[in-house]
Amino acid sequence: MKHFLRLFYPSAWSITAKISAALLSAALIPMSFTVYYNLRQSLKSVEAGEYRKLELLATSNARRLDQLIIDIERVVVQISTDKDVVNFFTPITPQNQTASRSSMQRSLDNVFHSNPDYDVIYVMDRKGRCVAATDPTFIGQNYAFREYFQHSLQGHSGVSSFLVGTTSGRPGIYFSNPVRSDNGTIVGVAVLKIKGQDIWAIVNALQANTGSNAFLIDEHGVIISHPNKSLLYSSLARLPPEKLKQIESNRQYGFNQIKSLELSELAQVMVRAKQPGHTSYYSTVEQMRLMVGFAPLDEEPWVLGVNKPSAQFFAPLSRLIWQSSLSLLAVGAIAAIVALLLARSIAKPIRALTKAAQALAKQDDFDADKLVKAGSATDDIGQLVRVFLEMTQEIKAREHKLKQQVKQLHIEIDEAKRASQVAEITQTDYFQQLYKKAQKLKTRKVETGEMEADYFQQLSKKAQNFRNRELKADS
Repeated sequence: MKHFLRLFYPSAWSITAKISAALLSAALIPMSFTVYYNLRQSLKSVEAGEYRKLELLATSNARRLDQLIIDIERVVVQISTDKDVVNFFTPITPQNQTASRSSMQRSLDNVFHSNPDYDVIYVMDRKGRCVAATDPTFIGQNYAFREYFQHSLQGHSGVSSFLVGTTSGRPGIYFSNPVRSDNGTIVGVAVLKIKGQDIWAIVNALQANTGSNAFLIDEHGVIISHPNKSLLYSSLARLPPEKLKQIESNRQYGFNQIKSLELSELAQVMVRAKQPGHTSYYSTVEQMRLMVGFAPLDEEPWVLGVNKPSAQFFAPLSRLIWQSSLSLLAVGAIAAIVALLLARSIAKPIRALTKAAQALAKQDDFDADKLVKAGSATDDIGQLVRVFLEMTQEIKAREHKLKQQVKQLHIEIDEAKRASQVAEITQTDYFQQLYKKAQKLKTRKVETGEMEADYFQQLSKKAQNFRNRELKADS
């Protein structure tokens, strides 16, 4: 447990661990930041490129639809200005009108068969009643309630939203233009309807070529083209109650109710967009996050979008991230091995110096041969080892000299001590008295009846008593 806790305290690490960690950090930290920055910039660049690609696809298809609308508008103008159509509404006699009807019908049929995209062509009078059509079921029907008819009756060309016909039940787009007499009076309205399936085919062509899904929304945010037919005529977000009531009452899309996909985030940027753009959103239908590029049409307030699952886009990027991570790990492993070897080579002479210093501190000898090899290096560690060896030699010389000095000092101390002890003895009053008696003994004559030997014996006893007394005092 104690060794485990040391891992959280770098100051307690060994020199090898510290050097290895420092070298590894110096190698990996800058590299990690560099890899992260480059990878992040690459992801941003690739993501921006993918969004740009989706925008270009949407813009390209939007221009195709614009061109289709322009071409059909020209055809409608051609029909409305056809001499047989004009003559039908401005007959001189009933016989001329009958003849003009036959000629007008032939003209309508010829135009209708010229392009398989046309669903029906018909002509209405000022009251909205169909007087001629390529589909007999339209003749006699009144379409005065249609906005495109009302718009053309005011002298303008009209293009309807995506409608489901009340007569045919088929979806399509209606193009109308006023029929004018020679004096410019509006006498009728010519209408050409193109098939909704052809619009869908143009929009859905992207799915086969790019793997993306393209869809088209009208000015209300209602989907009028989508590869998933169950989503047709669904609104991206909830429509205002008055607009929803109007659409449902007119059965514009052939349904009594318009369901909402609750994609308000997408509707906010796409409905009636003026410029190409992109965004991402979570689809409650596909249950996934999608990225979408969109572009508005120039001829109609519709917006074409091209979406792609984010997972499909991020799949190769995930592989790129994984490869970058593996590369970083591989470099980290190599850097760790190199750092460990380098740290061991640096720490080895330091450890030898540490052991030598410990032995020197305990006044033990150490193996200097192990340091000689490290001292042969020309780097700072080698210089440190050489200085240490020189220091140990100086310490040993000083230690030897100090021992000699201590030995000499001991001798001097012993001599001084003995001299001090002798001085202490000779300076005592008793010794002085004894010394005087000895001197007197040398000079005095032996008194009568006293023998020399007896006197010397008494003097020896006194000296012995004095010595014993001094020994007891020292102990």
